Amino acid sequence: MSRHARASEKVVIALGGNALVPPEGQGDVREQLRSIRGSAQQIAKIISEGAQVVLTHGNGPQVGHLLLQQEEARRWAPPQPLDVCVAMTQGQIGYLLQQALQSALRERGLSPPVVTVVTQVLVDPRDPAFEEPTKPIGPFYSEEEAEELRRTKGYALKRVGNGERPYRRVVASPRPLGIVEEDGIRELVEAGCVVIACGGGGVPVMRTDGCLRGVEAVVDKDLASERLATALRADTLLILTDVERVALRYDTPEQVDLERLTAEEARRYLEAGEFPPGSMGPKVEAAVRFVENGGKRAVIASLTQAVQALEGRAGTTIVR
Repeated sequence: MSRHARASEKVVIALGGNALVPPEGQGDVREQLRSIRGSAQQIAKIISEGAQVVLTHGNGPQVGHLLLQQEEARRWAPPQPLDVCVAMTQGQIGYLLQQALQSALRERGLSPPVVTVVTQVLVDPRDPAFEEPTKPIGPFYSEEEAEELRRTKGYALKRVGNGERPYRRVVASPRPLGIVEEDGIRELVEAGCVVIACGGGGVPVMRTDGCLRGVEAVVDKDLASERLATALRADTLLILTDVERVALRYDTPEQVDLERLTAEEARRYLEAGEFPPGSMGPKVEAAVRFVENGGKRAVIASLTQAVQALEGRAGTTIVR
């Protein structure tokens, strides 16, 4: 058994997009399965060493493809709103992860139930993100198509590229307040299940007159993972991505890889703008918030080094 993944340690593992779709691939199911099977082997090893594991995951490529499919088929079938698309991809990715993880666990002589929970994440209708949508989603549009969508559907669209179709729809990315299915997920974990939850950051919902309703928005997967890990009183939040460590002055000749940080140091670097909001920023913020909210440690590491990261031999560890 590894030094850190000891029996009964509760670990929330947030899988980045590279765990689900190879960067050079087209994202078809066969490619996804190959990537997911590799991830499942790492996770199965962690479970075999005694850790209680809850998985979260991104859905960017999958929800993007689904929106493209709906755009092409809109003459024959009504398109679904974004919150429904997020729920659909939670089921899609959860199914593939369940199957791969069940097989990887069976190879190790283990058979815990692996369960996907379609998860709703509560957001604040007054969140400033709704005033200025910034998250690009779906296909590219020409100027004429963008104007038509603004007029007929009220979409916010921004020019994000060049060429004949430079516009994309942008939506809000509000901060997650809490996990609606928190109690159910906790009961499943306590019953010995491996739970897959908060896919794609969860389905963003608002509470209106005591009822929940979906919102056309996207919640950051890492920030939602922190909310779940904190709610479950997890020991460790492990955020897996496509770089080996958090770094200062990333991708410059002066790059400095960071092995260990306190939450205070990490927040200071974050506020100084060392970690861009579109990439490492949310991961570091999620790690810092988790530790500040009572978690023992957060680790940001490469997907291929998940086991070593939990053992303290890879990645960047953030502690109190």
